[in-house]
Amino acid sequence: MASDDDPASSSDLEASASAAAAAAAAAEEEEEEEEEEEDAAAEEEESETAEEAEYYFSDNDDAAEETVLDVLADGGEEECHWSVSSVITKESLLAAQREDLRKVMELLALREQHARTLLIHYRWDVERIFELLEVKGRERLFLEAGVSAIENKGRVLSSSPCPITCNVCFDEVPPSRVSEMDCGHCFCNECWTEHFIIKINDGQSRRITCMAPKCNAVCDEAIVRYLFCSAALSEAHSPCSCLMWELWIKKCQDESETVNWITVNTKHCPKCHKPVEKNGGCNLVACLCGQAFCWLCGGATGRDHTWSSISGHSCGRFKEDQEKRTEQARRNLYRYMHYHNRYKAHIDSLKQETNLKETIQGKISISENKESKIKDYSWVTNGLNRLFWSRRVLAYSYPFAFYMFGDELFKDEMTPQEREMKQNLFEDQQQQLEANVERLSSYLEKDFQDFSDDLVMDTMSRVINLSNVVDRLCKQ
Repeated sequence: MASDDDPASSSDLEASASAAAAAAAAAEEEEEEEEEEEDAAAEEEESETAEEAEYYFSDNDDAAEETVLDVLADGGEEECHWSVSSVITKESLLAAQREDLRKVMELLALREQHARTLLIHYRWDVERIFELLEVKGRERLFLEAGVSAIENKGRVLSSSPCPITCNVCFDEVPPSRVSEMDCGHCFCNECWTEHFIIKINDGQSRRITCMAPKCNAVCDEAIVRYLFCSAALSEAHSPCSCLMWELWIKKCQDESETVNWITVNTKHCPKCHKPVEKNGGCNLVACLCGQAFCWLCGGATGRDHTWSSISGHSCGRFKEDQEKRTEQARRNLYRYMHYHNRYKAHIDSLKQETNLKETIQGKISISENKESKIKDYSWVTNGLNRLFWSRRVLAYSYPFAFYMFGDELFKDEMTPQEREMKQNLFEDQQQQLEANVERLSSYLEKDFQDFSDDLVMDTMSRVINLSNVVDRLCKQ
């Protein structure tokens, strides 16, 4: 057995130690190389994931951030993998949609609502639309998407003022209450509105098709917006809110204002309690039941009286509460009649102007066929559409003012001074809109088919300017 001082034994130990150290160093180097390879692979996979998920939305961003913070707090930095992503904002999305609409409208010569219908059907894939256009052709492309882009849209529903029979409800309605879609099918506005309600309730609000049998054409977006409010499920009523419009329709239909008129102009008999209207100058009034009473105070009396007094009766005491109620009812009635009369006047004007559409279309046909330097009369159609829209907005501005500046909805939200100031500003713009709408209507009713070229140019300039003015006032 070798001793501790043996030189050979000591050298063997040193060799073994150096060999073990070399093996450990080699193992550490291999582990480091493996870790570097794993990190490189993880970074490459992470970059590929970031490229694939360029746009990323999440409703759980806050929860994810809290999880990452918890991991970092536990010392797990090596377990976290970060990726860079960008969020699409509403503004950028709308800008991209407008750009796609512009491309389709320019290439296919379509109106905006037709281009939008086409894009919705093909999931906003512009390249696919262009490819299918070459493969299938324009007609089949439109047919599959439900687009009926008919040229020369100026069709006339009827050449006579005779009523039109709606093929859904079979009622005879005037042409002003009938709407025609791009596919050529026409029904009354009430049936169209009911059709829109059914389609929206069925979850088909983005693709409302015509209600004619075996017709898959998508309804004209402009007509749908013109006829229908999707929130109130009723006719369009801007600038009134849905609540204002609901209250106004109820007020016009029920008998609340009749009750107000009875309160203002009649007194109740003290015996049978039926309303009695005064039809003479004497303050002694007799009910049909035979009871006589005083018109001033409503108290029962006898029939003996003179021009100055009633026998056995005096009513010199002032009844403040009753007088206040009567005066308030009278003021409310006069205020309602003020707004209702003007609302109804503009609604009636809208119906009359809608009936003039056929006459104006005839004037356009005559003007385009005569020998003249002016061949484009689209300004007449555009002006007529602006007139219809602005007239409707003007009519609905009166119910809006009735509730906006009354005590029923916003009594506690404005001080009397603020209410007066806002009402004055609103009525000033309302008067400007009313004046320009009437001027636009008068120019469109002129017999421009008989005008000289210079006079037609002057009329065209005025109609275009007035159309822009009423459009701006309606949007304010």
